Amino acid sequence: MPTNKQRRVAAQRRLQRQLERRAELARKRRRNLLVVVTVLAVVLVGGAVSLVAGFGGGEDPGTEEAATSTSAAPTTPGVVDGSDGTCDWTPADTASNPDLRADSGTPPTEVVPTGTTPVTITTNVGAIGLTLDNANAPCGVASMVHLARQGFFDGTVCHRETDSEGLKVLQCGDPSGTGRGGPAYQFPTQVTGDETYPRGTVAMANSGQGFDGSQFFLVYGDSQLPPSYTVLGTIDEAGLATLDTIAANGNDGSNGPGDGAPTQEVRIESVTVPA
Repeated sequence: MPTNKQRRVAAQRRLQRQLERRAELARKRRRNLLVVVTVLAVVLVGGAVSLVAGFGGGEDPGTEEAATSTSAAPTTPGVVDGSDGTCDWTPADTASNPDLRADSGTPPTEVVPTGTTPVTITTNVGAIGLTLDNANAPCGVASMVHLARQGFFDGTVCHRETDSEGLKVLQCGDPSGTGRGGPAYQFPTQVTGDETYPRGTVAMANSGQGFDGSQFFLVYGDSQLPPSYTVLGTIDEAGLATLDTIAANGNDGSNGPGDGAPTQEVRIESVTVPA
């Protein structure tokens, strides 16, 4: 059992991390204008390229692009939050966003920052196997595992599919199916600035404020996105075949040409993680 002194020291460390994170996010916001310029350039070149947003409050890499917007830089450039084996889960504003799930609970503070975690997403179209990278995104992986074991994703639809030249993704993880839903907590986006999103990548969507929630996107074709989205891991070949089938069915264009809800509903039946 930790002593009172050890608890105080741990609390002080968490407070220091939070203060450092807030300072970095403030600096990042001042640099966001440059990101916006970059995004606009991508849109002009790639046509209907949309970013991916989707944490727990107003996300949708869609009308706002494959996930809704851009995210902030890491707490400390080049350093992944959670690499010390702990993560800070911040309460999301469930009062102002009814699409957040207040019953989602909170993942454990202590996480595993090494190795990989296998995850299987079973959909009505087929299975999608993932290998999540604990070292690259310890908090993101811990959150997905926590939600999966709760059945948070079961019975939910993947609300967005894009097939523009620069953005080929399927976005899932919102229990409300609106692009605004998520859990009752959020956590910092885990990026270093070197992220890329080739075919076979699974990444977190975000709210554009430097925080992630439950929404994620599956990349079935090389996509041109700024390094603003936490890379969770990779998709197996069988999963890519399932995604190719979904992509071949197209989308309804409700967010614009090449961007909308899948023409054939894609419903997650279960997300399983080995015990």
